Amino acid sequence: MLPKLYGTAYYCTLRILLLYATTNVCICASNDPYAALGINSLATTQEIRRAYKQMAKEWHPDKNQIPGAEEKFVEIKKSYELLSDSNRRRIYDRHGVIDEDSHYLQQKHDYSGYDRFASDQAEDIFGKHFIFDQDIVLYHKLSVTANYFEKTILLKSAKQLHIIMFYNDWCFQCTRLVGAFKKLIDVLEPLGIHFSTINAAHEPSVLRKTGSNEIPKMILVLDGKIFVYRDYSYTPQKVVEFIRKKLPYKIVQHVYDNNIDDFLGGWMDNRVRVLILEPRSLIRLRYLVTAFAFYDRVAFGFVDLTKKISENIINRFQVNASLDTLLIFNEDSTRSIARISLPDISTQILINMITPNQFLSLPRLSSQDMLESVCPAEWNRPRKRLCVILITENTDEHNVARGAMREIALHSRYSVERVRFAYMFKERQPNFINALSKGSFAKDHPQIVIIWRRDNTRMKYEWVFDAKQDATLVSTIPTESIINKTKAGLTHKIQKLLKASEALSYEAFVQKLLDEHSQGIFSKWITHFLYLVDYLSENVEDEHLFAAFSLLGTIGFMFGVGYILMYFVRAEEEHLKAQGHLADVTTRKPNHLTPELKLYELRAEKYNGMVRLLKPGCRTLLLITDVQSRKKLLPHFHKAVWPYRKTKTLLFGHMLIEKGLPWYTELLRLSLSSNEKLQVNPRNCVGTVIALNGHRKYFCMYHAKHPESVRGTKRLLKMTKQLLNINEDPEVGTFLGTSFSEESDAEIKVLLENNLLDSLDNWLERLFDGTTYKYYINYWPDFPTK
Repeated sequence: MLPKLYGTAYYCTLRILLLYATTNVCICASNDPYAALGINSLATTQEIRRAYKQMAKEWHPDKNQIPGAEEKFVEIKKSYELLSDSNRRRIYDRHGVIDEDSHYLQQKHDYSGYDRFASDQAEDIFGKHFIFDQDIVLYHKLSVTANYFEKTILLKSAKQLHIIMFYNDWCFQCTRLVGAFKKLIDVLEPLGIHFSTINAAHEPSVLRKTGSNEIPKMILVLDGKIFVYRDYSYTPQKVVEFIRKKLPYKIVQHVYDNNIDDFLGGWMDNRVRVLILEPRSLIRLRYLVTAFAFYDRVAFGFVDLTKKISENIINRFQVNASLDTLLIFNEDSTRSIARISLPDISTQILINMITPNQFLSLPRLSSQDMLESVCPAEWNRPRKRLCVILITENTDEHNVARGAMREIALHSRYSVERVRFAYMFKERQPNFINALSKGSFAKDHPQIVIIWRRDNTRMKYEWVFDAKQDATLVSTIPTESIINKTKAGLTHKIQKLLKASEALSYEAFVQKLLDEHSQGIFSKWITHFLYLVDYLSENVEDEHLFAAFSLLGTIGFMFGVGYILMYFVRAEEEHLKAQGHLADVTTRKPNHLTPELKLYELRAEKYNGMVRLLKPGCRTLLLITDVQSRKKLLPHFHKAVWPYRKTKTLLFGHMLIEKGLPWYTELLRLSLSSNEKLQVNPRNCVGTVIALNGHRKYFCMYHAKHPESVRGTKRLLKMTKQLLNINEDPEVGTFLGTSFSEESDAEIKVLLENNLLDSLDNWLERLFDGTTYKYYINYWPDFPTK
């Protein structure tokens, strides 16, 4: 019974824990301050405030009697309080904490009053010059995880600059840099640069990915790219110089009197023009950071007021040459839509000036990001946002229609939160145009459509006019009456559709817009190449360069040696072709077959390959000739050895006795083991065939006057005695002058050149049968070089 009760209690406890965990998960999932305000995690302070005002008006209990409106209003208020506090928002983004009593938000106790590291104790323990900074808590306060770095910092780096310091709790050098890092935060954070820290002991993967090899180390994250700060001086001047070098060089254009009109008139790139005029030659870093944040929507120009080539600009816009001035222009380059002049314009003032003026009066929907900004999605019917889009072609004929639509947008009495005006090139956004398949559409004329984006993929839309019934309203060149009629019809249609009870006629599912400003393949390659060059210049040390140059030098040397060897090989081939031993592929007939048997001439440079360095089991068949008998004996030898041409263990060659007589004489002497110097008649050596086994150091010999027998040594001695006869003989290969008394001696016969190789076929058969006599030697003699 007792075990059963214990099991029941355990089961109930488990259910309670699961229910509690599920409840916590649901609460955490529902308490998303960004979702409560209907914004994303990249929203600015102004966007948070604007969303809160709009949501508070809608869900205030005095105006909304829907059940649960009061709880919704409280949630909206708490979400705004969290996100409006930069410290609490940072903690939520990094750790997901929304509780005000969290230990992350508690004030850290100051232990400095206890004098645990008083000056006297520090001097006694570490010496008089020891400095120990106890403010390492700054690193902990700004610390982020690897997930936050990859999911948030890298994503936000497209418009924001982030400086990250890698540290370790036990790093003494990190502790000493706390003061310098804090000074950097005080100087650069007001300029719009964000600071974070990463504990390298807890997140070693991030340290490796950034290319850092030690701590402390500081990096700059810019547009998804990582740049390591390698200077050991952490002064604001050095860091500012480092940031300036890493910012894109085209982010701000230098403007003078000769190019001011081109700059202000270039708004066809769909960007507002901002002029920054300063009484100095170097633009402030805060202006560069702001230009980087708004680069995709605003084009920045810098005017140096100290130069004479800017005097016309000063007179044209009535600028105080001693102050910093900011001018914002839309399509009208004659007058600015916003202006401010101060001795020092702060970053917050810049953002407050540019944010509400970052779009043209009639912007072009040229990318999905532009569509999200100009025509944001809104699912709630009472708060729906309408977007009036003029669909045109990218031709000069439609400039009048776009100008008329721009005038309508400028004089519109509707707030930008409810109604926005834009235009689109239909040939550049075919997917979007094809989605508008219902209703009337004029293919050859401008057309106006009103859309309401319910979410990222679904929208409702309605055409303003019927192109079939009223073609004059969509004329390519509208008159003043047509413009007035279009404005009246458009106003009536907008008023009707803004009502909560009114619905748009058609619905469509659309894909993302194509980015018309995206870089081409060539531009992307150039950008990646420049980044690679910059990365290598920052990360490659001197020893790395020396190793790289050594490798390149080695590769170049190998290619050079290979080219020289190929040159000599080609020279040898040409030489063989000239002698007729190698057929010319370019000149031979198509049906002519190249012989498979090659005869190599034994010379000093080929001696090792043909004799000494032969592999085991391989032999060289060598024919001895002279200059006179060469042309007669080579064809007979070639015919005799032709049946053995496919034997891979045989090599065939020939030797001129005039060049190889010393070597042949020494070979005979070694086979006889004689110390006496031999005198051989070269004429008597013609027609001899020697089978050389270079590995086992022996040879077999064929000669017309040297019959094989078991008395091989005596026969060789007899032949040597005959070769020693120095009497001249008119017949090649004859042996004269001496008669021998051996029993087996036969009568000496006279042989002609054509008969010297008659018995070679029989000798080759005995050679491969292994019945020929082998003459062993101790070593192979050297071949003469001359």
